Amino acid sequence: KTAYEIYQCDWSSDVCSSDLGIWTAHGEGKILFPDNNILEEAENKKLTPFAYLNDKGEETEEYPFNPNGSINGIAGLCSYNGRHLAMMPHPERVFLKWQWPWMPRDWQKDLKASPWLQMFQNAFKWCK
Repeated sequence: KTAYEIYQCDWSSDVCSSDLGIWTAHGEGKILFPDNNILEEAENKKLTPFAYLNDKGEETEEYPFNPNGSINGIAGLCSYNGRHLAMMPHPERVFLKWQWPWMPRDWQKDLKASPWLQMFQNAFKWCK
């Protein structure tokens, strides 16, 4: 299971500060910053809404929790205005409940869809 810490951007509003499992299909998508100042600015301005987490809920660069070794566990970037999002993991593969690799037992009975569906609902709301 790979989990992500979610900060704030338009796509991820309503699921902020969640630790959620998600599928990763491969180890590609390692983010690189040519300058540490760019990395610091992205993190300080909360432009890194997704991070790979270990079993303790800590951001990690360690495999298998972080399949590509991205610095500081960064799994996605969003634009300054929060409208554009680029991410490595695959939320389109886990928005239905049966697609999710793992969920807490108490969610299995009442949950209609995985929390990742909210990303797509947020995008739809923005388009309207």
